[in-house]
Amino acid sequence: MSTRPAAIARLLVLSAAPALFLAGCAGPPRGDLDPQAATPSPTCLVHQSHEPADRYTAGRDADTAAVLEVMRYYTANGRTPYCDGKPPTATDRAWQQLYTRLGGDPAHL
Repeated sequence: MSTRPAAIARLLVLSAAPALFLAGCAGPPRGDLDPQAATPSPTCLVHQSHEPADRYTAGRDADTAAVLEVMRYYTANGRTPYCDGKPPTATDRAWQQLYTRLGGDPAHL
């Protein structure tokens, strides 16, 4: 009977390994702003991959640091052209609209 617990433990470890591997490859959480942190003063912007998550709204569950990051990013870089030369996507516009809803100056976009 002592092999049964060992077999169950081995099965649990083997079944959890793929999930842990995939979790590590998932990238940033959905809805996060890509503020181009490696380039604090970018000469061009990258398009945002995901629309803003709830934590960026000014509501009760907002993350103050995240909201301030959006405000800083678009105030400093909002008029910078996109690196691919294309206009903002619908996702980029969602971030820009969030910026203005939070009180950002549309002249910075």
